[in-house]
Amino acid sequence: MKLFFLATTFIISLLFFSQATAQDATNDNVWKALAAVTYKITEDEYGELYVPEFSEKARELEGKVVTVPGYIIPFEGLFKPEHVIVSSLPIASCFFCGSGGPETVMEVFLKNPVDYTEAMVAFRGKLKLNDENYEELMYILEDAELVGPVGN
Repeated sequence: MKLFFLATTFIISLLFFSQATAQDATNDNVWKALAAVTYKITEDEYGELYVPEFSEKARELEGKVVTVPGYIIPFEGLFKPEHVIVSSLPIASCFFCGSGGPETVMEVFLKNPVDYTEAMVAFRGKLKLNDENYEELMYILEDAELVGPVGN
């Protein structure tokens, strides 16, 4: 009886692990896939616009649920617990404060509000590529949830 219980538990664990691995297969290198972006330069009445041209790997992720690790970027007076910006780089190196490019940041629209933290966290949501609305970032995570701290 004990052996049957152990064998059953082992099989269920294997099934759960293989399902979780299959679900997260697209998440392994989300930031890496998003980093492979080029730009087409166009002009409007305000001057030059850099329109992103997304890589094939990024296009394959569009509309899929992905898990994105990163750092919440604090914008004094603008932090909204249900709408944050996450960076693949620490604050000192992020797009807004350091040397990172626009491909290193993403807008995150959350189902539930979150508290600001300096720790690396992960969000899970549906990825949207944005090459049309210049008032938003080019990467957007919709219907997102905080899935916890990373590396703790």
